[in-house]
Amino acid sequence: MAELDSINRNILHELEGDGRMSNTDLAARVGLSPSACLRRVQELERNGWITGYRAVLDRARLGTGLIVFVMVGLDAHLSKDARAFERAMEAAPQVRECHNITGAVEYLLRVEVEDLPAYKAFHADILGVLPQVRSITSHISLGSPKDKRA
Repeated sequence: MAELDSINRNILHELEGDGRMSNTDLAARVGLSPSACLRRVQELERNGWITGYRAVLDRARLGTGLIVFVMVGLDAHLSKDARAFERAMEAAPQVRECHNITGAVEYLLRVEVEDLPAYKAFHADILGVLPQVRSITSHISLGSPKDKRA
């Protein structure tokens, strides 16, 4: 596995800020030759430190500007129920993130929809019909002053 020395950490930091940065620019920022930088990036990719690159989209322009964080409690603590719930969330395009968490509920979802009626439909027609679901608590995001997800 690639060692995370200070140069590798700098490479990861720079790519996290701009995954489309050219190798030449990245090399200059971390103080390496372009060939040495490329070798390190490829090694970080091969060894799983870098798992992918993605575009950050303007959700409001795409018509999914309402973000709702949803806490979901399951009826039972059985692995078959958790797997069934997770499959349902994987199939729901409104669910952008699904996290299994500790605490009073089992899941935290990040749901992105067009507007409140669209969220109401998701709540009633997708979450509300799942037999595993015991409780649903919705938190509507008023804004995201810091969002470092790539």
